[in-house]
Amino acid sequence: MTVKSRFTVLSLPFLGLSIPGPDTPILSQVPNPKPNPEAVVSVDKARFTVLTSQLLRLEWSEDGRFEDRPSLVFINRLLPVPSFKKSSEGEWLILETDKLRLKYRKGSGKFSTENLEIAFNLNGRSLLWRPGTPDTGNLKGTIRTLDGVKGETELERGLLSRDGWVLIDDSNRPLFDDSDWPWVIPRPKGPRQDWYFFGYGHEYNRALADFVTVAGRIPMPPRFAFGAWWSRYWAYTDVELKELVHEFEAHDVPLDVLVVDMDWHQTFKLRWAKQPRDQAGQPLGWTGYTWDRNYFPDPEGFLQWCKDKGLKVTLNLHPASGIQPHEEKYPEMARAMGIDPGTKRYVPFDIVDKKFASNFLNIVLRPLEKQGVDFWWLDWQQWSSTRIPGVTPTWWLNYVFFTDMERQGRMRPLIMHRWGGLGNHRYQIGFSGDAFTEWETLDFESYFTATAANVGFGYWSHDIGGHQPGPITPELYTRWIQFGAFSPILRTHTTKHPEAERRIWAYPNEYASVMREAFLLRYSLLPYIYTAAREAYDHGISICHPMYYDYPEAEEAYKFRSQYMFGGEMFVAPIASPLDTTNMLAAKSVWIPPGEWIEWYSGTRLRGPKVVERRFALDEIPIYVKAGSIIPMQPKMKNTSEKPLESMILTIFPGESGIAQVYDDDGISSGYQKGECAWTTVRQTRLDSRTMKVQISPTEGNFPGMLMERSYELRLPNSWPPEKVICNGNEIGYSGHGASTGWEYDGSKLTTIIRLPKIKVTDATEVTIASTLEAGGHLVLLDGVPGKLARLRRVRDLLNTEWPKEWSPDILIKALQTGNRISLNPKSAKDELQEFHRLLPEVVNHISKMEVRKRVLSRALAHLDDVMNKEEIR
Repeated sequence: MTVKSRFTVLSLPFLGLSIPGPDTPILSQVPNPKPNPEAVVSVDKARFTVLTSQLLRLEWSEDGRFEDRPSLVFINRLLPVPSFKKSSEGEWLILETDKLRLKYRKGSGKFSTENLEIAFNLNGRSLLWRPGTPDTGNLKGTIRTLDGVKGETELERGLLSRDGWVLIDDSNRPLFDDSDWPWVIPRPKGPRQDWYFFGYGHEYNRALADFVTVAGRIPMPPRFAFGAWWSRYWAYTDVELKELVHEFEAHDVPLDVLVVDMDWHQTFKLRWAKQPRDQAGQPLGWTGYTWDRNYFPDPEGFLQWCKDKGLKVTLNLHPASGIQPHEEKYPEMARAMGIDPGTKRYVPFDIVDKKFASNFLNIVLRPLEKQGVDFWWLDWQQWSSTRIPGVTPTWWLNYVFFTDMERQGRMRPLIMHRWGGLGNHRYQIGFSGDAFTEWETLDFESYFTATAANVGFGYWSHDIGGHQPGPITPELYTRWIQFGAFSPILRTHTTKHPEAERRIWAYPNEYASVMREAFLLRYSLLPYIYTAAREAYDHGISICHPMYYDYPEAEEAYKFRSQYMFGGEMFVAPIASPLDTTNMLAAKSVWIPPGEWIEWYSGTRLRGPKVVERRFALDEIPIYVKAGSIIPMQPKMKNTSEKPLESMILTIFPGESGIAQVYDDDGISSGYQKGECAWTTVRQTRLDSRTMKVQISPTEGNFPGMLMERSYELRLPNSWPPEKVICNGNEIGYSGHGASTGWEYDGSKLTTIIRLPKIKVTDATEVTIASTLEAGGHLVLLDGVPGKLARLRRVRDLLNTEWPKEWSPDILIKALQTGNRISLNPKSAKDELQEFHRLLPEVVNHISKMEVRKRVLSRALAHLDDVMNKEEIR
């Protein structure tokens, strides 16, 4: 099986858009809205633009005038002109691409079911769309917020449909002007239609790629955004926050972002039971821009301390009340807006007023940014409209804050806010709001997160652990953390409740240790995640996306909606139900797509398509990796800025061949849009039944601060120990554990670990690994053994609770120590594994006859039943 990553390199950062020079501020979404005239066909009061072979713009205007300015969604229409034919059949205009055939009756006026139709193909069938055709197969998109959601809620319509087409009505959507900072303006009055017809069949990936071409790319967040975020609605002092950071360090839990909720500013003793109102009619203290010096007597010092710790800081804003007279910057802001400060009349919030927005940013927020605030959490919860029809405060706040950061050029733009509607994919990251702490909500969030990719909104940040009512059981929090590790953003949060605990180390150790491992796994995968972020920028495919992108004709890809692809090489099926109290395992039905897949933790090889019934202990996450995949990883770090990635880990899963391209840039600037980035191609090929070759090509591209030397560590799960390892003509010898160069073997995980010497990134590296045994003929000995050993360790721990009456029998200890013995003597692997499989039935038989408590015995036998599971490939 050959696996090729979709992480391919594009030569231009945004097809069809102008690229700024090196000394100009970078605007990632530079509007270029006027199409090539050769792509436009006009007839009477109708105009048609062939944007791609599967994407058409359809316009009708009563006055015959058409709109070439960018709308809030569609900002780029200057694309390479696709091949198409224009002809007439009597009174009908015909436009044909290789995918679509449009017919419009000339001079017949407004588009209707009588005068317009588009033919397209869906799986070899010719179908016909007319205005008014119901889109019954729409695969949905996302919604503004999960506030108050318990379990499921209805989602907005998205860009993809099983019906093979989607129509986006842009007729009433406002426009951008052509000023230096493009600003919103209303559409001209008068009857008009402005439609975009997506006729992609089930080519979902292509539909999204074309969407981000015309509607703007999904910008890359800074690298630190993919680390861990601490957030809690709580009135922290600066001392308490420092103590919290020290706790993260003491418990060796990584952290990158410190989110400070609204109590950083003056709140005037705001209480839910007692809410005096300000001049805007909002609760007094809900909006604020002035530090509460009781809590933060030295804001600059605190923010510098965070910077020294390698942390980024975001502050919460509820801006609906405008600028009240008690604010530190009120006099200056009032004068700038033509208000006499002596009147003590507040400055109303009017974000669509360019004067207000500019003054608000420059007078009120810029001083806070200069103190050290890195970015803003926009927590808009008030009205849903502005004085410009069709513009919501949410949508425009996202635009204003994101593009303001672009114009400053101080850091790669980043905000955290709610979904404002189509087009908001250009302004990450989403804050999903105050969902309820329920198993059903956790389950829904898997579907919700992946489905948001259908509108390009690929960076939802959930309140990990749920928000309301705050307290959470250790098991549910653990599963939520595991889901968070495989979410776009890992941010814990909760409401203001004294029993709402989100520090993982405050939970019993059996849960705390599992949650910490999830954090560490997240950080180890950052090179893979960051490469997937570049994939989203280049091609519009979000890191978390539905299975049907890759398997559009498989019914199970739609049915198993709570499992999702995580990047291009793995999928995840998060556990969202409690452990069975009898066996302490969680059952999960998992759809295995076509091909061969490896269950990461157990090492079990599964071949699809099929549905399997699996059971998972608390510390197990259902992660499945395509056979042959190469997963770039990194060593343990306390945060993303701790040190450069001087040693990259390449985890190479067994398969005939595979290829991956690993992306890198400076992680913090917008230089990636100008080509300041680098790609490293890695290939693995099986030469014969015992020998494989790994090739690391010279890095292509460069960026300021790029490392010029790097070492690599190869990890080969489900492999036999090497007989010989050759790197660039030199033999790499057995070194045992921890040596900087050499190889070792982890018998418990059946993983070969090869540490290579540091090389220049401009040089090629070739490693040949000859195994002691043929891979194909002995897979039965390797399959699922790491998972079986883990189960045996749990059985041991269960039985040891029976002391002094009973404890683990010697035959169990002998079996579970197999991995340890192999680690000490890798040459014994075959003999040890043959003996291990011979022992398993005897272990089960022995334990089934032990005189222990019924509950302990039933749990032990349930684990042993999984040990004897025959699901793996033979």
